[in-house]
Amino acid sequence: MKDKEKTKTENAAAEAAAQTEETTAETGETEEVTDPLQAELDACRVELAAEKDKFLRMAAEYDNFRRRSAKEREGIYADAYADALMQIIPVIDNLERAAGYGNAGDAKQLSDGVNMILTQFTSVLEKMGIEAFGEKGDLFDPNIHNAIMHEDNPEKGENEITAVFQQGYRMGD
Repeated sequence: MKDKEKTKTENAAAEAAAQTEETTAETGETEEVTDPLQAELDACRVELAAEKDKFLRMAAEYDNFRRRSAKEREGIYADAYADALMQIIPVIDNLERAAGYGNAGDAKQLSDGVNMILTQFTSVLEKMGIEAFGEKGDLFDPNIHNAIMHEDNPEKGENEITAVFQQGYRMGD
């Protein structure tokens, strides 16, 4: 019987050892399976963060491009507008000069006609958002006026415009 008991004890010990090895093996396998999965998950998270960063940068770059393009279009429009006006403004100046000539006979009718054209043209400019500035009697502002000459006149105030040789115009101010 001692042999049977010894065999039973050995069998029980062997079973216990086998169970422990199986548990360790299962646990080891679980740890081994978890480690590659965790590493893959971490790699995917890093890749997702990189892609998200790339997407946000691309969206910001597109937004900047859109703003820059809109600003360039506005600048081009303003430049074209100013170039067209630079062609028209000398005509107004010439009409003003012609309107200043004599009032005798046919000359009066000419003067009246030129004044009507000048009035019409001025109203067109006002509709376009262009206004004249720098009238005789206004104060001289070196930021917006160009001085052609200086006149010492005790009857006029200091920095007062005494004559206008070419009318100034501004848009939108």
